Amino acid sequence: MARRVAAVLLLLALGCLLGILLLCLGSGDTRGPPGFKYGIVLDAGSSHTAMFVYKWPADKENDTGVVSEHSMCDVEGPGISSYSSNPPAAGTSLVHCLNQALRDVPKEKHAGTPLYLGATAGMRLLNIANPQASDAVLSAVAATLKSYPFDFRGAKILSGEDEGVFGWVTANYLLENFIKRGWLGEWIQPQKKTLGAMDFGGASTQITFETRDTIEDPRNEVMLKLYSQVYKVYTHSFLCYGRDQVLKRLLSKLLQAENYQATIPHPCWPTGYRKSLSLSSIYDSPCTEKERPSLALNSTITVVGTGNGSLCALHVGKLFDFTTCSFSRCSFNGIFQPEVSGNFIAFSAFFYTVDFIQTVMGKPVHLPSDLKDAAETICATSWSEQPLERGYNFNNHSFPNIAFQKKAGETSIGWALGYMLNLTNMIPAEKPSSQKSMLYNCWVILILLFVLTTLTSLVTAICLLRRSKSSAI
Repeated sequence: MARRVAAVLLLLALGCLLGILLLCLGSGDTRGPPGFKYGIVLDAGSSHTAMFVYKWPADKENDTGVVSEHSMCDVEGPGISSYSSNPPAAGTSLVHCLNQALRDVPKEKHAGTPLYLGATAGMRLLNIANPQASDAVLSAVAATLKSYPFDFRGAKILSGEDEGVFGWVTANYLLENFIKRGWLGEWIQPQKKTLGAMDFGGASTQITFETRDTIEDPRNEVMLKLYSQVYKVYTHSFLCYGRDQVLKRLLSKLLQAENYQATIPHPCWPTGYRKSLSLSSIYDSPCTEKERPSLALNSTITVVGTGNGSLCALHVGKLFDFTTCSFSRCSFNGIFQPEVSGNFIAFSAFFYTVDFIQTVMGKPVHLPSDLKDAAETICATSWSEQPLERGYNFNNHSFPNIAFQKKAGETSIGWALGYMLNLTNMIPAEKPSSQKSMLYNCWVILILLFVLTTLTSLVTAICLLRRSKSSAI
């Protein structure tokens, strides 16, 4: 008798669960999965262009933590600013990657896929030096982008501040520092501090972080409202302090120090490394044009590496001014910066530099002194053997809080994703509704009821069996 009762209970439980299951299936979209939406951003940097294809579930355009990098493509050749004398070639250079996008995005999604191009410091410099050439390059690029069946939304030059803020948004969005889904599908505030972001490109470098301190220069303050939370963010972009432009400026300083001789020593290059350079390759930038000598720019000089770490540091230090500051505190060149605090993420050339030191040289990077030691080791090594403490004011206490990363999960860190999220309004100012789809709720209830009824039935069956045995005795 007890076994029959237990069996009946289990059948009733299964019947209840089956009813809920049918209700859930009936309340869902009978057309099946919603599929994906796509977005394309071309990051037109000073040294190269990269194309990113993003995707997200089509029914969650205003949700968070759902956009992922579907694919990416590195454009062959230099950045689009290098085509100032041949603008049409700037557009042609993008064709290979745009053809890849045609394959990566399903054909039926092409017309609804937004396509953006954002140009950074390389084009900012070209726009300063030659506005007409800058306009011509952007027009040529736009003409190529318009010829594809995507929803072209424009090609523009980003300000340094935009670049910094969008990079900060990307990093914190991917790491779910703004908002995230709870296990029941509800929106929750993670109660985590945001990460600061540091970007090191070819022509500029950016630092962006949330702060409670007073931002004394209003040009460095950005107020953002994301998911009902207000963030006060400090940001600054140092034009001419990207990797390529710093190297040109350093060569210019060395030429000045050696009175523009035909052969000059370079203390930052390894011993034995030699290279012939035209003066035009050094002084073809607004970052160095004020130091342009009266010599013919088609003249050639020979640069010879001497591998002198201390002398290298001395010359590099001349590119920074730590003496002038009209605010309570500055980073360098008289630029206000509040004290750095919390954790940071450093990407682009910051990542590649530290990755080289750690993986190729086999040296740890935990403190600013580790970077200095690595630089001295490289300088002291001959060319045939080759395999931040100042500036932003990181010290032995704050430097370990920097994570040097290229990606967060499977998505590249940079300004491109934040740029697309902003232009497609996919990060709302207000917190999204906590209501979930009926189908999602049903599955949650179904799982909970399954566990509950199974446990109840088992306990009831065990009790009845024990009672049956007791009465038999």
